Amino acid sequence: MEKRLISVAQVPSPENLEGLLKRVEQLNPQEIDDLPHGLIQLDRVGKILKFNKTEASLARINQGRQLGRNFFEDVAPCTKVKEFQGRFLEGVRRRELYETFGFVFNFAHGPRRVAITLFYSQGTDSVWVLVSQAAAS
Repeated sequence: MEKRLISVAQVPSPENLEGLLKRVEQLNPQEIDDLPHGLIQLDRVGKILKFNKTEASLARINQGRQLGRNFFEDVAPCTKVKEFQGRFLEGVRRRELYETFGFVFNFAHGPRRVAITLFYSQGTDSVWVLVSQAAAS
């Protein structure tokens, strides 16, 4: 598999990202949908608990139909790789995860280069996936 360097173009600054992740669980559904970035909450096995409108629009999929589905198996099988799912599983195992990395979603309508931030929440024993647009370098 060819690896491409991704320069993060629209990832929130570390300060803004830290602030968002600290308060994400206090956001109501409308505030989550209004975020300029994709946001998905996964349980320990990858079942989708929350999936915001921004990510649904960018991925060109129905927002409501994603809830309860397995992210890695049913929604985004291209993420079932060590670089993504491996990080997720290790973070869940350790109950500690806060990592940002470049990734390419391979959609039928074309590739989408993004920056992914995975954040493990002690409070809900879940992982938040923040999806930010990125530009190829």
